[in-house]
Amino acid sequence: MCGGVRFEVTEPLTGAGYCHCTRCQRRTGTAAAASARIVPGSLRVTQGEELIKAWEPGDGFAKLFCSACGSALWSRHPDDPEIIGIRLGAFDGDPGVRPSYRQFVDSAAVWEPIPDDGLPRYPASRTAQ
Repeated sequence: MCGGVRFEVTEPLTGAGYCHCTRCQRRTGTAAAASARIVPGSLRVTQGEELIKAWEPGDGFAKLFCSACGSALWSRHPDDPEIIGIRLGAFDGDPGVRPSYRQFVDSAAVWEPIPDDGLPRYPASRTAQ
């Protein structure tokens, strides 16, 4: 949001999805978070690395954000830091992918129904299926 952190992804994104878990709802203040996975090693911070801070919950992905403005940047797997999900809103332009699934729909916000968009729905983590 403030432009303090700049980054590039050197490979095409591998896919994207919506997460409806309670943690994403609270982190974003919305009903779901939209993120894209990257090819391991393809994220390069070009400016503001010193501004990047992380909240590491201990039982899930670390949430990295800009310490100057609070903007959500990406999440990182706790055991494999090369597994990264970049928040689609962090891209300046078209990221080149569209969300293709919805996960943690069993935790979906009751105040915003999930749209009937035809995307596959997973009760918990898509990777746990």
